[in-house]
Amino acid sequence: VTGGELFDRIVEKGSYTEKDASDLIRQVLEAVDYMHDQGVVHRDLKPENLLYYSPDEDSKIMISDFGLSKMEDSGIMATACGTPGYVAPEVLAQKPYGKAVDVWSIGVIAYILLCGYPPFYDENDANLFAQILKGEFEFDSPYWDEISDSAKDFIRQLMCVDVEKRYTCKQSLGHPWISGNTASDRNIHSSVSEQLKKNFAKSRWRQAYHATAVIRQMRLLALSSHREKKLSESSDTNANTTPAPPTTATTTTTTTTTAAKSPTTENAH
Repeated sequence: VTGGELFDRIVEKGSYTEKDASDLIRQVLEAVDYMHDQGVVHRDLKPENLLYYSPDEDSKIMISDFGLSKMEDSGIMATACGTPGYVAPEVLAQKPYGKAVDVWSIGVIAYILLCGYPPFYDENDANLFAQILKGEFEFDSPYWDEISDSAKDFIRQLMCVDVEKRYTCKQSLGHPWISGNTASDRNIHSSVSEQLKKNFAKSRWRQAYHATAVIRQMRLLALSSHREKKLSESSDTNANTTPAPPTTATTTTTTTTTAAKSPTTENAH
């Protein structure tokens, strides 16, 4: 495989259109659909793992790095793994998951291919994961002003938080933006390549997360939310409680020692 990485080729091109992005995503969908038919879930799909077979203009896209891939033996998986920004919400929620996690990642890649920046971004991983869990992303102006409504609909179908409603690879391949002629031929190379160079030089977007790292971040996020809730409840209780009047009765103070218990993700534009 000598053709280089996906983003590098896009930046080097003189012309790049929405139709080009559609063709790239179609190739990825066809490859992942074949994998899914064989029972394989990649679990770490990202642009760095999409390589051109050769330097030729019409070279095919190859999927690489199967280090986190797994056979879907029982129909579901539970290990938290992936790369920040591309990982599906059900993985972060520590729920059992399946092939749909790959489709979510393809949706993220499609989003980036059309604007040059990620749909979710924050320097703080916990904030980043919170965005992903809620599926909070926008089609910001002016970057998306000239992108077709069909492309936006395609992305929404793939990046649907509800796994039951999220498209499969086969459904995605049948979407008009992939199988029809709704993708625009307008040249978007200048804006996309500029954003790619600006936003993807950061190594954190290239690093896969091990299960323990993802779980630790999510536990910290959950613990933080729990503490904030407790503080809020405590504040409300104190505000509504009338203090007891002082007493002159003699009291005996008893000192008790208790051992402390340890509790068991900038805008990218």
